[in-house]
Amino acid sequence: MIDVRPATRADTPALAAMLTRAFADDPLYQWLLRSDRTRERYARRYFRWQLRRLLPQGQVTMTTDGAAVALWALPNHWRESARDGMRLFVSVAPAMWTYMSSVVRGLGQADQRHPTDPHLYLALLGCDPPAQGQGRATAALAPGLVLADRERLPAYLETSKERNVDFYARFGFRVVDQVWMPDGGPALWMMWRDRP
Repeated sequence: MIDVRPATRADTPALAAMLTRAFADDPLYQWLLRSDRTRERYARRYFRWQLRRLLPQGQVTMTTDGAAVALWALPNHWRESARDGMRLFVSVAPAMWTYMSSVVRGLGQADQRHPTDPHLYLALLGCDPPAQGQGRATAALAPGLVLADRERLPAYLETSKERNVDFYARFGFRVVDQVWMPDGGPALWMMWRDRP
């Protein structure tokens, strides 16, 4: 059995580093951060930002060994505040300045398709590459699914890795929409899990 616990602020640096490794081959992150030289630095900033933003909601669960983490947003709290959005923009904009209009268009398409009904939102699920395939991501994901079932809430996520579609389908998620990022960018699958 793989033990999990709530993540804390003290876990942020190690989890941001792990998420950077976990998403190194993710098509969306490769499209957003196109230079290998800057990807690690700016991805880590993004993951730190997400952790700081979502930790106060109390739904960030990690394996005790730190190899996997799930970041959930509570209903009607998935969208960042204007202040948080500006902080993110300032911290990552230098990495994508020359193609910012494509990024804004692509992420805007995804944002427009985000469901408006109350739901739990799986913002991120990551597992350190050496620990993948051992059940750690499933263990980190489980508390959010238990919460969704207990509160009779649907859940939503997006993934740009086609192989993840089957992984999430095992937990009751189904593809409800798909967006292609502009200028030859990757596909983004939107997945929904009905309330129990």
